[in-house]
Amino acid sequence: MPAIEDYALIGDLQTAALVGRDGAIDWLCLPHFDSPACFAALLGGADAGTWQMAPAGGGPATRRKYREDSLVLETEWHTEHGSVRLIDLMPPRGVAADVVRIVEGLGGEVAMAMTLRLRFDYGHVVPWVRRLDGGLSAIAGPDAVWLRTPVDTHGRDLTTFAEFTVAEGQRIPFVLTHQLSHLPAPEPVDAERALAETERWWSKWMAQCQYTGSWQPEVRRALMLLKALTFAPTGGILAAATTSLPEQLGGPRNWDYRYCWLRDATFTLQALLGTGFAEEARAWREWLVRAVAGDPADLQIMYGADGRRRLPELELPWLSGYQNSTPVRVGNAAADQLQLDVWGEVLDGLHLARDCGLPTDNTAWDVQRALLDFLEGNWTKRDSSLWEIRGPARHFVHSKVMAWAGVDRAVRTVENHDLPGPLGRWRALRDEIHADICHRGYNAQRGSFTQSYGSDHLDAALLLLPRVGFLPYDDPRIVGTVQAVQKELSCDGLLLRYLPEKSDDGLPGGEGAFLACSFWLVDALCGIGRPAEATALFERLLDLRNDVGLLSEEYDPKAGRQLGNTPQAFSLVGLINSARQLSGHHTMTSAHHRRQQLSHRRERARPNHN
Repeated sequence: MPAIEDYALIGDLQTAALVGRDGAIDWLCLPHFDSPACFAALLGGADAGTWQMAPAGGGPATRRKYREDSLVLETEWHTEHGSVRLIDLMPPRGVAADVVRIVEGLGGEVAMAMTLRLRFDYGHVVPWVRRLDGGLSAIAGPDAVWLRTPVDTHGRDLTTFAEFTVAEGQRIPFVLTHQLSHLPAPEPVDAERALAETERWWSKWMAQCQYTGSWQPEVRRALMLLKALTFAPTGGILAAATTSLPEQLGGPRNWDYRYCWLRDATFTLQALLGTGFAEEARAWREWLVRAVAGDPADLQIMYGADGRRRLPELELPWLSGYQNSTPVRVGNAAADQLQLDVWGEVLDGLHLARDCGLPTDNTAWDVQRALLDFLEGNWTKRDSSLWEIRGPARHFVHSKVMAWAGVDRAVRTVENHDLPGPLGRWRALRDEIHADICHRGYNAQRGSFTQSYGSDHLDAALLLLPRVGFLPYDDPRIVGTVQAVQKELSCDGLLLRYLPEKSDDGLPGGEGAFLACSFWLVDALCGIGRPAEATALFERLLDLRNDVGLLSEEYDPKAGRQLGNTPQAFSLVGLINSARQLSGHHTMTSAHHRRQQLSHRRERARPNHN
């Protein structure tokens, strides 16, 4: 099984495919990101579905890259008899989903081999395949697929094969099209036209980018991958394109990340607004408002890309898991957890959108007030934290801080945007939460905040306290916390989220270093006046990307490999925001947060008036 970093991504903003160095598409869900996979070799081996295109005899590519500012992937092999390039893309969605593969001869003559093994429902269903003039069709239940190519194909052992030779200057197309089986077959797609249109689309999109700081190629690639995780019909942004890639090889920490997490909202908005992508930010904000509409007590931490609420967690026992890491899960039971930080994250994100001038209406403020009402009556509860711990609920410090942040943003909205609200009561609540955290969540003996009230353990999320304006970076309690987190959660210089063996998270085993937390450490080191150290860590994190810029959720420094679902939006957003901070292009709210801190100190001396 290839390493996680051996995969590149292509997509059409409604689904995505992972392409290995060996020319195999080992993961593709159709028609949408969270639909059942028709290629699931990533989680069950070749028998679970794959589509390989490579020189006869196989082997890893000599090199690969994306074309300029696009998601068009080029994979090249240089063999004894010649050189060949495989061009892979998914054109922007029309009537149906298409995967286009073009084999281009670069020199000499190369014998090529194609293997197509379609397996619907995550490798569980073998379709009925028929030969057609210029290709084949495959159908099973709700799914139908057509392969169109000028190359002759033949079937054996429930698999389709093709052998052909490509000479210098030749270009041989293969187009795989999916459609719901009860609908008519879509019109054939011209591969060369689809290639040209796809390049133009990505080039036009990236022309909006306003980022001018350091590390421009790295930031631009991260932005394209973040866009590839966007579900175009709704504007929702997925956490990752995959499910069940393990946080520890052979362990059970395997989760489905093909959904939209609310806590990603503020970080993502900062990244998009700070680099010029206002339309994507607006669509994400609108998705957020739609998703959370309704009873604020029913707020979930995540939703489907279409806003769907029910995400039941199931296990797929017929899949052996990535490198035998089981169980393979679809759906996510963490959607039912109480994670109080989410109310604050949503309030923070909506406040940021309004502060940055995104068009809004009274609906957003009505939603914010309803969420705040719930937070006001429930912030004292125990919860499962942003890490979705499946152990006992606790008073997690980060959750309390985000409750404070939610109230703080409501106060700022009334003050700065002349919207109605009980300003005096909210100011008093903000002060109450702040004092409670400082009293119960800070350990004076060790000089740092702790993971939860009464605990002596740490949590990387504590690095976010100054970022949301709870205390300034130069406060000794923040400096002490940053230093303690860096020392105690270090994993060869990168950061763990927490120490699993001390945090009673309800699961056996451990996990790798969490890349988003490591980017938070970059920001924190910069904030407390250690920019050289921050830059060195950031450069190291950039080196952990694979050859085409993908970052997964975690990294194992000992094994030197990526872990967890990929590409991970949280990691990509961390890269973008850290690059902006180190480049001097602070987020649009950084100065605002400093003003908040100064104003908050002044307000503590004011009387409260309801």
